[in-house]
Amino acid sequence: MILVTGGAGFIGGNFVLNWLQVPGNEGVVNLDKLTYAGNLATLESLKNDPRHVFIHGDIGDKTLVTKLLNEYVPRAIVNFAAESHVDRSIHGPADFVETNIVGTFNLLECAREYWNHLAGAAKEKFRFHHVSTDEVYGSLALTDPAFTETNPYEPNSPYSASKAASDHLVRAWFHTYGFPVVTTNCSNNYGPYHFPEKLIPLVILNALNSKPLPIYGDGQQIRDWLYVGDHCSAIREVLAKGKLGETYNIGGWNEKANIDVVETICGILDELKPRADGKGYAEQITFVKDRPGHDRRYAIDASKVERDLGWRPSETFDTGIRTTVQWYLDNPVWIEGVVSGSYRDWLQKQYT
Repeated sequence: MILVTGGAGFIGGNFVLNWLQVPGNEGVVNLDKLTYAGNLATLESLKNDPRHVFIHGDIGDKTLVTKLLNEYVPRAIVNFAAESHVDRSIHGPADFVETNIVGTFNLLECAREYWNHLAGAAKEKFRFHHVSTDEVYGSLALTDPAFTETNPYEPNSPYSASKAASDHLVRAWFHTYGFPVVTTNCSNNYGPYHFPEKLIPLVILNALNSKPLPIYGDGQQIRDWLYVGDHCSAIREVLAKGKLGETYNIGGWNEKANIDVVETICGILDELKPRADGKGYAEQITFVKDRPGHDRRYAIDASKVERDLGWRPSETFDTGIRTTVQWYLDNPVWIEGVVSGSYRDWLQKQYT
């Protein structure tokens, strides 16, 4: 068994689905608090799969986490659990401090206590994989080299500051206690099951519903885009072969300005589902006031994980974004459940 935290969220949910599709992989205990972005509909295909055990709960609940560790005896923990939306962190930072810092601390302490009582091969093979973000490194100028694992931390939002703090805790538990950790810092993920507050799913759904496509500032903010399926495969590699105490940057080698991303989505939708009036979706693009402290550019240098572990993304941005748009066109039930909240709320009541 492995324990996955935050496994009903976007990246965590994709990871659980991906993990259980790989022949020979063991089962998953999936612990998720089911906040607004947690969605059990993402895991609907696993409802009768005995390899998937879903637990509704909080990584900050010491009693529950300890119980799960002792009951299921996982050989690894993969920690996705986090508040992750920058805009929400600006308007309400307390939840980010509580989950990303205090929650990670509690999870580390429970896991360390559990690990201390393991023996032999079980103790030697145990791993704690902490999933983090490139935003901890701050912002880059257009001519700066991409972030490497040795870049100093310079977070610029409450979200990135809280994730930076959690990374430091994980590092400290390795150096102080010898606790067996690995950390990955990923670039912007996109793909199926993405909650529509983030740029790509928001643009797709707004376009289809004849709503404005909002772009902050001048739209020239640059991000490195990583298809979520590639991210899942990278995590598997790091969990299996990563060196203890090390950090690995996971990126897609796809730097794109936000405006270019939006225009690409519009072009794909023009092809796959043209507007009834014959006009292009790009006519719905609307520039809005930039958000406070908006980082200008992120870029990940993923050379280390390729050199040390042999991992490289399989999707280009062109292939990944087309797959993503097609998925949203093909899954109206999931979308309606997220937008209305009805199906998601009904599912979540089954676990409360």
